[in-house]
Amino acid sequence: MADVDVPPGYEPREYPPFAVTVDLVVLTVQDDRLVVLLVERGERPLGLALPGGFVRPDEDLVDAARRELREEAGLSAPGHLEQLGTYGAPARDPRMRVVTVAYLVLAPDLPAPVAGTDARAARWVPVDSFGQGQRDTVPPLAFDHDEIVRDGVERARSKLEYTPLGAAFCPREFTVAELRRVYETVWGRTLDPRNFHRKVTGTAGFLTPTGRTTTRDGGRPAQLYRVGSLVTLYPPMLRQGA
Repeated sequence: MADVDVPPGYEPREYPPFAVTVDLVVLTVQDDRLVVLLVERGERPLGLALPGGFVRPDEDLVDAARRELREEAGLSAPGHLEQLGTYGAPARDPRMRVVTVAYLVLAPDLPAPVAGTDARAARWVPVDSFGQGQRDTVPPLAFDHDEIVRDGVERARSKLEYTPLGAAFCPREFTVAELRRVYETVWGRTLDPRNFHRKVTGTAGFLTPTGRTTTRDGGRPAQLYRVGSLVTLYPPMLRQGA
């Protein structure tokens, strides 16, 4: 090992080994419900969990996240991907001391997942089915993945307040009505169509008209838009006031 400069007063210590993993909160909208990707683990601890796994020695974190998504669910990571947070409670993984870096993926119209590697199955699960008393109760997830899912859903909901990120759930070209349904689905509340239309079309840089129309919403032809160059929405579109 090459010689290194040691600061004065430094005393070498022995630290127990630990591993680094990545986990992914992948959210999309299906049938007007916000859903998250879960896999059924084929190794202990068994049960439902987020897709993820150990980071290889020669691998960057985001590369590991993309690889695990391909290997465990047969999906690429299109759309929006950002680092959500780091979770390192000492007992979060029964196998050994593990620190995980979680990523949030938001994308439209993702296909059915295909389980691979150590996952026995993979499926989309509505986020409103988590917790006691919900429509379709989902059993507790492995590790601390319930907490990570909650954090990911709240990150997505809050980002819709102050960024145009709701368009990440839409196709490349979309109508205002389609965008509004995304906000209603993610926030879990009904929005006034006229106020919403006024907000998103009246805020410079939020949407860019394509000059084309569609009748896929039914009724009269509706204008098609793409997301604009706006980064931060000010004033924000708050859930409480929506």
